[in-house]
Amino acid sequence: MRGPPPRWIRRLLIDPVFVLGMGVVAVSLPVVLVAVAFLSRYVPGKWRPLRIIWFLFLYLVVDAAAVIGLFLLWIVSGFGWKIRSPGFQKAHYRLFGWMLRRVVASAKFTFKVTVVAEGEIPRTVGGRQRPILVMSRHAGPGDSMLLMDGLYHRFGRKPRIVLKEFLQWDPAIDIMLNRLPSTFVPATGRAGNPVIEAIEEMTASMDADCAFVIFPEGGNYTIKRHLRAIQKLKEIGRPDLAERAKSLKNTLPPKPKGVMTALAAAPDKTDVFFVGHAGLETLVSFGDIWRGMPMDTHVATKTWYFPAERIPPPEEQETWLYDIWAEIDGWITEKLSDTAEPFDDHDDYQ
Repeated sequence: MRGPPPRWIRRLLIDPVFVLGMGVVAVSLPVVLVAVAFLSRYVPGKWRPLRIIWFLFLYLVVDAAAVIGLFLLWIVSGFGWKIRSPGFQKAHYRLFGWMLRRVVASAKFTFKVTVVAEGEIPRTVGGRQRPILVMSRHAGPGDSMLLMDGLYHRFGRKPRIVLKEFLQWDPAIDIMLNRLPSTFVPATGRAGNPVIEAIEEMTASMDADCAFVIFPEGGNYTIKRHLRAIQKLKEIGRPDLAERAKSLKNTLPPKPKGVMTALAAAPDKTDVFFVGHAGLETLVSFGDIWRGMPMDTHVATKTWYFPAERIPPPEEQETWLYDIWAEIDGWITEKLSDTAEPFDDHDDYQ
């Protein structure tokens, strides 16, 4: 997807037009809902179009409300003068948490998503909280929201993440995460060093209550991407990793460079958590959501915890990462029969 326009265009044109446009949509909503409800009678599924339109409306309302809140914070901070100060950073995290909770709660209700978690993440180690690195399996846009919401609300962590630059088309995400410790990088294929540099910067500056989220696969699983990843490993002279990648059934082979960069740059006594989930595989594209409504989906999640003392030295981290990823892949295979249908080969979502 094409990258967003320059920041000044987004702030002076796109963001105000978005908020004003949402006002028009809100006024016309009753008419829209009546029309969509009527059409829903002729579409298979239980009120499928009405459910989707309602969720999109709620998402955009939350987005617009957040943009207004962010504008007010900018004014109160002295027109951006103190926007990076601890007090205003805390206010931004609270607003971010409010956004996450509203969107996730609405998605769970609208799409009938139930999350069952395995593996409790300890809040503290030895009575003291430590910064954490979270290495998560990637499967569609929903996993990021669920993960960030859980980190903030369940475990009291301040999440930070490296995101693809096209997500700056979303006004609230654009403004919010450009003020918080997160980084937008070019899309895969031209990212290269900027991604590694962003990972190093984000991890090196973590405090005890921070959680830096990494998706080692770099994208969602598809058969095409899996085959390309295996071929690339062969081309760079790593037939051993190519063989290990062949055994993965539900995930792409992890990319060690980003993970090892984060481990090397992280503060001392940083714990690591791996996160696997099964059930979001069929919710990658809009077409998936449309075909699956109403979903009644059960999402299983599991965490693998490694305190700082158990993290292997750099020369062993590549093998360690592949070992854990194989375990995650096997766990997903066991869970899929209860949580999701087999994969379709989607290659359109980054």
